[in-house]
Amino acid sequence: MTENKVKNVQQTEGLGFLRLTAVALGATIGGGVFSLSGDMAANGANTAAVLAGWGICGIGMLCLTLCFFELNKRKPNLTGGIYSYAKEGFGDYIGFNSAWGYWISALLANVSYATLLFSAIGYFIPVFEQGNNLISIICASILIWIMNYMVSKGVKQAAGINLVVTISKIVPILIFIITVLFIKAFDPKIFMSNFWGEPGGPSFLEQIKATMITTVWSFIGVEGAVVISGRAKKSSDVGKATVSAFLGVLLIYLLVSILSMGIMTRTELAALGNPPLAFIFEKAVGKWGASIINFGVILSLAGATLGYTIIASECPYIAAQNGVFSKAFAKENKNHAPINSLLLTNSIIQLFLIITFFNASTYQIFYTISAGMIIPPYLLSALYFLKITIKKDGFEKDSSSDVLKNRILAVLATIYAFWLVYSTGWQSLLIMAILYAPGTLVYIKGKREQNKKYFDNSRDRILLGLIIALAVLSIILIANGTIHPF
Repeated sequence: MTENKVKNVQQTEGLGFLRLTAVALGATIGGGVFSLSGDMAANGANTAAVLAGWGICGIGMLCLTLCFFELNKRKPNLTGGIYSYAKEGFGDYIGFNSAWGYWISALLANVSYATLLFSAIGYFIPVFEQGNNLISIICASILIWIMNYMVSKGVKQAAGINLVVTISKIVPILIFIITVLFIKAFDPKIFMSNFWGEPGGPSFLEQIKATMITTVWSFIGVEGAVVISGRAKKSSDVGKATVSAFLGVLLIYLLVSILSMGIMTRTELAALGNPPLAFIFEKAVGKWGASIINFGVILSLAGATLGYTIIASECPYIAAQNGVFSKAFAKENKNHAPINSLLLTNSIIQLFLIITFFNASTYQIFYTISAGMIIPPYLLSALYFLKITIKKDGFEKDSSSDVLKNRILAVLATIYAFWLVYSTGWQSLLIMAILYAPGTLVYIKGKREQNKKYFDNSRDRILLGLIIALAVLSIILIANGTIHPF
């Protein structure tokens, strides 16, 4: 696509501030808000650890969000977001892996959303059970291809629908918060009894680590406006939409977590089915509360699935335009939708849905892997921002104090990203290597199409060797039953 054509498309079909914010909100508020209290409790985290986890996550994710905001402002020409920052900072192969990891993360997010969606529908229609039986997988497959059709009609039209869904799905969450506060269902005694937990349990550090994947999962998608920044009407709207989405989501998550821990004990929270928030609200107000929350889950996940269909198809499309993915991913249809990328994305999602059925995999399993896959792209974005603050690249007109402030921001975001890598655990890292390894074949194909060299420096060769070695080790450990991927 020529530069003039790109500009023309953006002017006629560009996304404004509200739609960009809605894409970020729609992708972020998915299943996480409805399950975070139960999932953290099931992982052994008590009230003090949950609050500490949210504190670390709040500061860390705010720093990452502000990094995206500043990168968008300093490097407005890098319209691929996650992918383009890693490529610009550390070369094609590392940039490719950032794009690949983000793409796989988005795929698995949609798989987990589909499972939880039909688990919520199962509250009203029992035949769907836990969302991973045959009828659920069939219906989830139909839903995925409906989303495929909607996005194929144009990203702007799909984002417009997403705006309506985003507004609608926030309402049940607000009803939960307001109702619990109004009827005084929050019991300070229960809240305090949950505070430090039972004697002999996991250490406080282990409890905090146990919250990390859930908190990261809850915020995945907040950078969605950055990922599709190439389709924004105004570049300045991208950063504003990202920060606005983050602050709104953080407030909602804090309120839901704190109120839930004052309604049920940690042991009770840990034993809840999917989605836990429905059962929490049911205890507070009765059956109608669970019905409202499950209805909210259905709306929420429908919106998140649409949002992630947009984001997941856009990532390889942008990478292909930059010559790192195969050029086949760059093909558009008459509605300027990335049609090949869209079709392959949803075909892979379909494959994972089939795996879900045969392995009885749950929502939590797929979101754990999805959250893990996105951590390297987050880390690389933070490192790139740190790099340009050190070199003062894009800061030529800034005062020394402004440069220092942004450098501190970059350091904090980088430390948080490394903390996430540590919290993920070695088993998850090994499983991630299996998912990263096949991407190298796509990278090689893209380079060959352009008659360009690949793996021509020691950094890329070392990374390739590390990925392959970890993938082989992971396969061996899976074969002997030491680790279980699904």
